[in-house]
Amino acid sequence: MIRMEPRRGSLCARRRETRSAILTEHTPLCIAAEDGLLAVGEPAEPVTLADGMRLALIGYGNVGRAFARLLEAKRSQYPFRIVAIHTLRHGSAYALRGLPLEPEFGPPAASIDEFLDRSQAEVAIELTSLNPSTGEPATTHIRAAFARGMHVITANKGPIAHSYAALREEAARAGVAFRFESTCMDGAPVFNMVRDHLPGIVIHGFTGVLNSTTKVILEAMRRGLTMEEGIREAQRMGIAETDASYDIDGWDAAAKTAALANVLLDARVTPLDVDRRGIGRLTPERVQELARKRKAVVLVSRARRTKTGVKLRVRAEVLDETDILASLKGTSNLLLLHTDLMGTVGTVSMEPRVEQTAYGVFADLIDIARTV
Repeated sequence: MIRMEPRRGSLCARRRETRSAILTEHTPLCIAAEDGLLAVGEPAEPVTLADGMRLALIGYGNVGRAFARLLEAKRSQYPFRIVAIHTLRHGSAYALRGLPLEPEFGPPAASIDEFLDRSQAEVAIELTSLNPSTGEPATTHIRAAFARGMHVITANKGPIAHSYAALREEAARAGVAFRFESTCMDGAPVFNMVRDHLPGIVIHGFTGVLNSTTKVILEAMRRGLTMEEGIREAQRMGIAETDASYDIDGWDAAAKTAALANVLLDARVTPLDVDRRGIGRLTPERVQELARKRKAVVLVSRARRTKTGVKLRVRAEVLDETDILASLKGTSNLLLLHTDLMGTVGTVSMEPRVEQTAYGVFADLIDIARTV
């Protein structure tokens, strides 16, 4: 994780100087409309800096809408404004004074560059769907925001799993913040916890149960349902990836494992480097046979430092029912960090929903607002 000092005279540095005025003087910032685009200029209608940071959302699915609802509920305390939203399906929307929860979308911007230029945002929030194979197009979106001096928050694990080290360095060169708390544990504190509350710690490795979909599917098979019925159950709950094979074959867990390793262990890996085996070969009969022996099947992510590098794997493991990794039910997740000074310390997310993922984005936003 990084805290960068913007270059003096840069766009980000000027924003920091302005932000100080926001918090102390409520200096008015004025904007004017030119040819349908909003730009800084002579006063048209004053917008006080107390209106908060301007946000551009890339993607407006379940997480984006939950985040917008959260901002609306907390507006009196945290007056951030969503000034632009870009989606492939619905188009793009802009309003410098803030968009409603259900904006009227116009034609989509021709490119992410056009969208970000027109948005006049200070923070870009990347919320598109996961591509575990490449991390695109989310990585390109993030880089385009950095190039414009925008801080970036993402809930998309793909860029962190594929390109974290490079993105971290690009953010530092641009003098902007880069946050991603919601990528691995549905908003439960992991990266912020390590950065802010575990000073001096060396993390030797981690163990986690990170994929909710496979937990739901395996619990369904334990009750005698087929894997296909378990997938449909997970889809009705809204937790399965768009392509269920990402969950079944372990790609989602591998992407989270790679992302965690890149940030916490500086592993510089991709999901392709994770020794991965999903749950696709399991049958209800096998799962029920193990249940009669008081055993449970759990898709477990493991990472450990070795003399030759960081070793990563995702496996469907057979565990005692009393094992902490097997004790969580439903969509609950667990991550254990194995450290030098604190032994093993962890975080648990109990039955998380999309609102918790949205909260992780919100927490990142507050962190940026406090530190820039």
